[in-house]
Amino acid sequence: MKNISRRKVIKLCVLSSMASALGSNSFAKVLALMPTPKETEGPFYPVKNQKDKDDDLTQIDGCVGNASGQHIVIGGRVTDVFGNPVENAPLDIWQADANGRYRHPRDPNKARLDQNFQGWAVIKTDDKGSFRFKTVMPGAYPASGTWVRPPHIHLKIFKPNYSPLTTQMYFPNQELNKKDLLLNQKSISEQSAMIAREIGQQGNLIIYEYNIVLDLLRK
Repeated sequence: MKNISRRKVIKLCVLSSMASALGSNSFAKVLALMPTPKETEGPFYPVKNQKDKDDDLTQIDGCVGNASGQHIVIGGRVTDVFGNPVENAPLDIWQADANGRYRHPRDPNKARLDQNFQGWAVIKTDDKGSFRFKTVMPGAYPASGTWVRPPHIHLKIFKPNYSPLTTQMYFPNQELNKKDLLLNQKSISEQSAMIAREIGQQGNLIIYEYNIVLDLLRK
């Protein structure tokens, strides 16, 4: 595999030796981190390009107003399963506005579209694998006559030598999480990995932490 660091190679050799000693069924237990669970992209990935895709989704360049709703900050790190930072990894981020409406021409939701909400961002991790963006708490919205989706944010990451990831990040203490058809297909440990942690507040901003673990690409 190209571009794998010497440190990773050593870890792989050590893990391989441990797996041989413990037995193949114990190999998964050797890995320190579980890869972030994959999730469907959904029907509302942006189809119309836009100039402003920066890390502040609460304001659009050239517009005076700010997005409505609870403004929040989400930060975290992208690492591999061994805890090594994945630097310069592109994060494709999209979500509904505070009214539960996507900036997508085929969104059937009749809720008012917030014209001041950016809705889409494309950012990169730094040399420590860290990322941070400002947005709004997405609104819940009806996915069908009997299913209301809880607040969530879509993320897509593609980085050479790592398995591509498309997932959805959820928020803690949301009653709709308990009934969500997608989230509840996951195991308890997978659900835990997909739900952000509230870690504080800065003025009126609520701060959440969400860490992402990428699996190594297997060839």
